[in-house]
Amino acid sequence: MEFLNRIRKPVHISIRRKLVNTILILVLGVLLGIISKFLDETASNYLPLFLQKLDLRNFFSRMGFWVFTAVLISVYSKTPFRAAVNVFTFFVGMVGSYYLYTVFIAGFFPKNYMMIWIIMAFISPFLSFICWYAKGNGIIAGSISMLIFVFISRQAFAFGFWYFDVTGTLELLLWIAIMVVLYQSPKQIVMVFISGMFIFAVTAQIRFFGGML
Repeated sequence: MEFLNRIRKPVHISIRRKLVNTILILVLGVLLGIISKFLDETASNYLPLFLQKLDLRNFFSRMGFWVFTAVLISVYSKTPFRAAVNVFTFFVGMVGSYYLYTVFIAGFFPKNYMMIWIIMAFISPFLSFICWYAKGNGIIAGSISMLIFVFISRQAFAFGFWYFDVTGTLELLLWIAIMVVLYQSPKQIVMVFISGMFIFAVTAQIRFFGGML
């Protein structure tokens, strides 16, 4: 723990504040799960024009937004253990509300997809514990930030030998936002950007989890 504390030092808060924060994060997860499923079940031509243009239905069906939100919750938690609790709570709320809506309102039971998200929810505390140190000091914090940046870059861009495309406007905004979230100093963010884009270019053609990442 002394070694980890040298990377980033935890800040302790009252039990009441911990409880309030966790409840708010749970509510956020529940609301986003319901909104995501509602948009998924609603024909695009029934949505307001600006929502059609943003293509929120497909945006919420991809990994980028959910990983960005988890990273956001992680790095702004006060301790790595709080990051683990908060992110797990968020995914419990999101996955639970999404699939309760799917089963009881939409009327079907997508077991395989549900199991994937449940597994991800149980993995999330370990990853969020690590992500918390992205806002710390030293090479380990920089490496974690770089890996987060690479992941979001993979969601925002399609890159090949003869092409470089933006996958979507909202993904591009997430890519910009993740640099704001990870920013600590000009030198730090430049190093994250350069190393991250290099790793992204090298690994752009590798697909993980059946092309999801």
